[in-house]
Amino acid sequence: MSIELLIENGSTLYTPVVKDEIHWITERKGAPGKITFSVIQDSALKIEEGNPVMLKVNGEQIFYGFLFKRSRNKNPDLSLTAYDQMRYLKNKDTYVFERITAKDVIEMIANDYGLQLGEIEYTNYWIPSRIEENSTLLDMMQTSLDITLTNTGNMYVLYDKAGKLTLTAAERMVVGLVIDAETGENFDYTSSIDDQTYNRIKLVYEDSESGKREIFTAQDKEGTMKKWGTLQYYEAISDTQNAQNKANALLSLYNSKTKKLKITALGDVRVRAGSYVVVRLNIGDVTLDNFMMVEKCDHKFKDNEHTMTLTLRGGEFVA
Repeated sequence: MSIELLIENGSTLYTPVVKDEIHWITERKGAPGKITFSVIQDSALKIEEGNPVMLKVNGEQIFYGFLFKRSRNKNPDLSLTAYDQMRYLKNKDTYVFERITAKDVIEMIANDYGLQLGEIEYTNYWIPSRIEENSTLLDMMQTSLDITLTNTGNMYVLYDKAGKLTLTAAERMVVGLVIDAETGENFDYTSSIDDQTYNRIKLVYEDSESGKREIFTAQDKEGTMKKWGTLQYYEAISDTQNAQNKANALLSLYNSKTKKLKITALGDVRVRAGSYVVVRLNIGDVTLDNFMMVEKCDHKFKDNEHTMTLTLRGGEFVA
């Protein structure tokens, strides 16, 4: 396996000596891709924040971004963090959108901020007019994708593909990879009712003018409340329209154990957050044999070895 890390400062291209491991980390929503690594500092290495950083594996460029953070202590080595261009989507702004698709939102913002665009898939849903005020650019883009998902059932994944902002339908991000007892090195499985589990939903509406108060509840009194006790979700709501339906839907969503799964496996650079992989593993009280979506992917390159830690979701599993 060939690993090449390059840092460009002006007209000079450095290939620094990397110490320990390189991590390439992607998340499906809400965060730019990044790499973290340490280099051996010497007098010839002159780098600074904003420098382009590239990571190549077996000659294929898998990351292109910019140096954002340098840190060190009495040890002479430099710890560095570089983000892809999605880091610039953390800027805040205000936009008024007039009947527009999520594809249009992404392309409009990217062009306004000088970001490099790759393939942006057509999202086939026209979002009604809306105002995004003092929001991050990434939140604006993700909100448009969430609205599209709600109204069409189609999920899209926004990511940076080696320097090009890309939007792909989730169904097209299936990777031909099976993680099983042979390729999976370790797993971390948690089953819990301590977080995101509720068997009683209570929605409360209060009219400040009339003093009127309405309560909408849904509960599993004869089921999980007997086994687990009362785990209540409480929310103040601004209107009563569809309030009981909302309470019933929340109970259906949250009235179950919260299961989380991380797997460390042999590395494959085709896998990133948003990808689908097949998981065939017996993890104790559950035997898996199905596609699961990667919510977070942490590739580690060290000493000519490549592993990846995947946070997965699908079925009963949440990220």
